[in-house]
Amino acid sequence: MSITSKGQGRTAFAYLTPALLVLGGLLAYPIYQLVLISLYDYGQEQVSGGAPLVFLGLGNYQKLLADQQFWGVLGQTVAFAAVCVVGTLLVGAFLAILATRVRTWVRMTLFLAALGAWSTPAVAGSTIWLFLFDANFGFVNEVLGIQGFSWTFDKWTAFGLVAAQVIWCSFPFVMVTLYAGIKAIPSEVLEAAALDGASAFRTAWSVTLPLLRPIVLVVTIQSIIWDFKIFTQIYVMTNGGGIAGRNLVLNVYAYQQAFAASEYGLGATIGVVMTALLLVITLFYLRALRRSGEAL
Repeated sequence: MSITSKGQGRTAFAYLTPALLVLGGLLAYPIYQLVLISLYDYGQEQVSGGAPLVFLGLGNYQKLLADQQFWGVLGQTVAFAAVCVVGTLLVGAFLAILATRVRTWVRMTLFLAALGAWSTPAVAGSTIWLFLFDANFGFVNEVLGIQGFSWTFDKWTAFGLVAAQVIWCSFPFVMVTLYAGIKAIPSEVLEAAALDGASAFRTAWSVTLPLLRPIVLVVTIQSIIWDFKIFTQIYVMTNGGGIAGRNLVLNVYAYQQAFAASEYGLGATIGVVMTALLLVITLFYLRALRRSGEAL
């Protein structure tokens, strides 16, 4: 590495230092408190000062790992996030390709509609979807002719409804990102593939997709991070996790343990486990960002 590049690196780090200090203060202390609480028997009595703190060490972690419900909720969270990620990528990719092949006014209308979905607050969007799929007065049931059918009563239809809402508010990010990536592909490359006699599918599979692979990887990992920590949609649309907790995901499960059951130590333990899992995903995300930056 040359002296000039070292000097530029120091200058860049100096500019970033204030932001890093702020982020460190905002993130490090809450994470420290979360880990600290997870090591104690910390319930309502301890919060009110009626009982002393009892240090458990890894006791909460052992209790959590021995809890069959935790493993069931973890499996549901992974499966739910996978469905949301795959659905978001498929819808976003389809609409990105569509946006490259329609007229300008159609593309602008599509982008404005996507912006509306993207900017809608999670609570408002979830409430609107509940109203649309209401068992007695919902527009969807009237169109389908199945009035009285509850979309949130059954475990799987409830998960499907929430997944559809999550995909609806997540696909704009994928669509716009992939659209920008497609437009950045040199036209000469696509023209060369056409001159070689490649079909549209062959061109998309052998030319476009490899060039978009870094971007696809980034939006995939970003979607995994978002969908793995879903809380609002599940909590609002299933009324706190569904009947008998059938629609719980990790974030809602942690909330129930901490605030409904007043097991703050156990709730903090679930939070630490989620943070560790998301940290691993984030490391993959950062590697993907660096690789995509090098490739592009």
